[in-house]
Amino acid sequence: MSLRIVVTVKYVPDATGDRHFADDLTVDRDDVDGLLSELDEYAVEQALQIAEDADDAEVTVLTVGPEDAKDALRKALSMGADKAIHVEDDDLHGTDAIGTSLVLAKAIEKAGYDLVISGMASTDGTMGVVPALLAERLGVPQVTLLSEVSVEDGTVKGRRDGDAASEQLEASLPAVVSVTDQSGEARYPSFKGIMAAKKKPVESWDLSDLDIEAEEVGLDGAYTTVDGAAERPARTAGTIVKDEGEGGKQLAEFLASQKFI
Repeated sequence: MSLRIVVTVKYVPDATGDRHFADDLTVDRDDVDGLLSELDEYAVEQALQIAEDADDAEVTVLTVGPEDAKDALRKALSMGADKAIHVEDDDLHGTDAIGTSLVLAKAIEKAGYDLVISGMASTDGTMGVVPALLAERLGVPQVTLLSEVSVEDGTVKGRRDGDAASEQLEASLPAVVSVTDQSGEARYPSFKGIMAAKKKPVESWDLSDLDIEAEEVGLDGAYTTVDGAAERPARTAGTIVKDEGEGGKQLAEFLASQKFI
């Protein structure tokens, strides 16, 4: 029986762009370019490596997001994933991590899975809680923050590196794992892979396909909200110390006033 791997990925604003909040205090995703979250590329890479080592495996990439989120799926498909699922619905606007985990869990159950792989966090929200929430909703073990992962005889195994020690962890399938940016560099899509991705299937689902009510997600269903936001102040000119014999003293006084010394 084929090993069914589902990789959750996210379409995020480019960190090098000018990011800000919209009027409803959600992240404005319209005025900045987006891309596949870099941390999710590691998850795709580990899924592909596991599939390559298995006798029979299929890698599905799954995302929740607007129309442009298909770009993230195409990137993962060009890396080598077999197919993709895109959950898109206007009522998803403003959904928080808890709501996102509900949508992902329903989609994963509908798609069918043996192993779910996620990045350690998204590069926009950086909460890092979705893998654990997914495991809870799916009722399966979680093995998170892995620097190394493999699957053998119905068991997923991995190494979690801490500040002082490393742990060897394992869980029986089905299971949810997350991988860190130390798990191995993600491959670059080849020209052949990019062309092949155009022909790979991408299914589109909405909330009704997953039996989710609009009130369960979006801003109205969010457990977390942003109460206020302000633009970062513009950088001011620094203090210039001209050394005319007293430069060292002036510098020391400035550092002392800022409590650096």
